Amino acid sequence: MTEPGWPRPPWEQRFRAGRVLLPTWALDNPDRAVVVMTDEGRLQVHSWTPSSGRAIVATDRAAGTTLATIDPSGDWVWWFDDSDGDEHGTWRRQPFGSTPGRRVETPIDLPPAYPRGLLLNRDGTAIIGRGDASYGTQIHWVPVGRSGYGSDGPTLLYAHPLWAAARAVSHDGRLVAIEHSEHGDSRHPSIRVLRRDGWPVADLDDGGGRGLWALGFAPAPGDQRLLVRHERGGTPKLLLWDVERLIQRPVEIGVEGEIGSAWWYPDARHLLVSVDHHARTRLYRVDLFSGAVVGVGPVEGTADDAVTRPDGDVWILHSSAARPPAVISSRGGRELLTAPGPAAPPSVPVQDVWVDGPGGRIHALLRTPRTGAAPYPVVVKVHGGPTIHDSDAFSPAAAAWVDHGWAVLEVNYRGSTGYGVGWRDALEQKVGFTELADVAAVHDHLVAEGVVDAERSVLVGRSWGGYLTLLGLGTQPERWAAGVAGVPIADYVAAYEDEMGSLQDFDRALFGGSPDEVPDAYRESSPLTYVDAVRAPVFISAGENDPRCPFRQILNYVEALRARGGTVETHVYDAGHASQVDEERVTQMRLELDFVRRHVPVAPAEPTG
Repeated sequence: MTEPGWPRPPWEQRFRAGRVLLPTWALDNPDRAVVVMTDEGRLQVHSWTPSSGRAIVATDRAAGTTLATIDPSGDWVWWFDDSDGDEHGTWRRQPFGSTPGRRVETPIDLPPAYPRGLLLNRDGTAIIGRGDASYGTQIHWVPVGRSGYGSDGPTLLYAHPLWAAARAVSHDGRLVAIEHSEHGDSRHPSIRVLRRDGWPVADLDDGGGRGLWALGFAPAPGDQRLLVRHERGGTPKLLLWDVERLIQRPVEIGVEGEIGSAWWYPDARHLLVSVDHHARTRLYRVDLFSGAVVGVGPVEGTADDAVTRPDGDVWILHSSAARPPAVISSRGGRELLTAPGPAAPPSVPVQDVWVDGPGGRIHALLRTPRTGAAPYPVVVKVHGGPTIHDSDAFSPAAAAWVDHGWAVLEVNYRGSTGYGVGWRDALEQKVGFTELADVAAVHDHLVAEGVVDAERSVLVGRSWGGYLTLLGLGTQPERWAAGVAGVPIADYVAAYEDEMGSLQDFDRALFGGSPDEVPDAYRESSPLTYVDAVRAPVFISAGENDPRCPFRQILNYVEALRARGGTVETHVYDAGHASQVDEERVTQMRLELDFVRRHVPVAPAEPTG
């Protein structure tokens, strides 16, 4: 391991390099936008003027600020203010171009809550989704920017004890589309369209574990078509739903892969569609009248996010395993916005690996170090979610392991997106064990092929990946030489008791009930159940304010493992599920590298005798 100092090693440079997320532009003022990017080592909200390239920092919160938008006029920058990363807070706004603390307003006279959607209308009103374990979900229509509400106070549009979120508002502001889990399944939501007085206009429910997602109303006056992502076949696709005439029209694009998301072009005639295929995400422009489909942006790598522009351009947040992320234009790929500070050093490309597994063909991505020879020591880095997927995208953490001589293996196990609905929902068969069976199948294959070293294999993950790490150490103890778990689920019952309400809804959908209703299911899938079998040394990091994988349940696991004589080291940081502070991110990576270096040698032991 390279010790901290100057010059900083490449792995640390990647973590300290300026970061920039995709800008959001004002619908009625395209030369005003809001963007989240690095300022003094933290992600903060900025006002950005595309024509001049000028960015002005708007927030200076110690924990960073990542959730932000801009109103249609471009006059106001909105951002979410929580407490040290706990995700429970209040929306603030301040004038476009203003500096931190200048004219910051709290325009919504509602108690703090978890955010469940913010939709800003042209008439100066807002649709606010709020969530809390005590009441579930409330969605309000709110006149903003007034000192008092009086008779014009917030109107409650929707309330339900389960998860829901405000997702889209029509061009004229009359209709609001929400996703909800009234049928008991937040993993497969339904859609309801409401008037601004809360009166229901239309419902869409496919039932049978098939989800529906509201992606946006057509951006044209009087056009009440809602773009919907659905699962009526084995692969997610799109449809247009005229919510007033109750007419549905499928949108077929004839491209191999799974629809990830889609956006309207401002002309209301074209769609921009993202398609996930074999761990890469490509963009396509779809003409709704002619049916023509044209690729947009780079062919290689992954489009992590995108937004359409009135002039037909597309802003794309793009990266690959070898190339750091950048916000680029679809016209020639020029970089539109550069975060301050030195750029991140590049890394190595990924190799695709396909293996026959217990539930079908498994796709994995492999990075190998520039030096050394097979069989490589390997970090098996399992993704979180669980319903996301690893892709050919830049990862400072994966690059850090590669720099230190490790191969990095990422497995898109059953439960991952991008491979069809059946693959994603297969993890419900036996939560945790299904994913780990796929990880083991790919690991076994690469060991048998002589690519990775069975004796120097480390399991690493964050969030759901941290959960799988701890479960794997307890249920596959002979396989792993060490484990590194970031913000994991460690004691599933205690995690359920303390986590945010939306994740309780998710867990009930995943397991078929709460721990009181199906206690055996939670016990069987909880890492704490198998703590006696853990033999490998474990490193665990935890956020004190984490509402997703709460702190208490991690302490339960650590205390149980130590009581049994296990080797466990911990790092606790003052933030939530993830830190947005570069210094803390570097600290965590350095601790993980050092822990593994001390317990698992990169170079194989010399033969004896």
